[in-house]
Amino acid sequence: MDFLFSAFADESSNTLAGQIDALKRNDFQYLEIRNLNKKNISNLTLQEAGEINAALQDNGLSVWAIGSGIGKIKIDDDFQSHLDLYKHTLDLAGVFGAKRIRLFSFYLPKEEDPAVYKNLVLERMAIFANIAASYSILACHENEKGIYGDIASRCLDIHKAVPQLRGVFDPANFVQSGQDTLEAWDMLKDYIDYMHIKDSLSDGRVVPPGDGAGNLARLLRNYAAQGGRVLTLEPHLTTFVGLAELEESDSKSTVGGLSFASKPAAFDFAANRLKKLLEG
Repeated sequence: MDFLFSAFADESSNTLAGQIDALKRNDFQYLEIRNLNKKNISNLTLQEAGEINAALQDNGLSVWAIGSGIGKIKIDDDFQSHLDLYKHTLDLAGVFGAKRIRLFSFYLPKEEDPAVYKNLVLERMAIFANIAASYSILACHENEKGIYGDIASRCLDIHKAVPQLRGVFDPANFVQSGQDTLEAWDMLKDYIDYMHIKDSLSDGRVVPPGDGAGNLARLLRNYAAQGGRVLTLEPHLTTFVGLAELEESDSKSTVGGLSFASKPAAFDFAANRLKKLLEG
């Protein structure tokens, strides 16, 4: 299987230099950019983005996608201000030369039937997709726990209604939402643009790629068979503080019975595990 590798390198380091090092030492070509120096991608200035991109290019690296948090708000939060942030994030994507932006389909009230919000979600996802298209950028929806599109049937709702919106397939998120990943793949395969590599046990604990209930080996074969090439590694093997709070730590973190002395060590372990999985 011939793949191109991308990663959320903020899981190895909060600094640009650390993220560049993480990508290079693992022979990854691309970055799915999310956080730098405790600053979320959407909060960068255009000047900052230009300086970061120049450093990446100097090291032979490129931004595959903008790992934004767009759409990861409550359905009743102010949408207009969020659209303004979205447009700024698309401007940043242009600076980075990124052709894709990852986004979400809104957190819903837990006590209510998601069907109540279906039409509003679909309307907003169409707005996202159309605005991105005007920037010549592809909007890609990720299945995430607790949002409208957290299970395959509701992701399918979105893609059928907004076919120009593509999908980011995250196996661990489906497992954590009680969704069988192979069933999800069969339902969504025609809409998938790329994959996030993260695995989880059925009880929700994140584990190294291939050690969980995500059926990663089978999914990777299916993905390759239909011409899929890009994989974004998102290990989550150390304590994940949050979008604006990832920081270096020398403390040990234990997950799935494994202990890592640092975030770089956990990141490298996951990268090596992914490559071994592809060799199998």
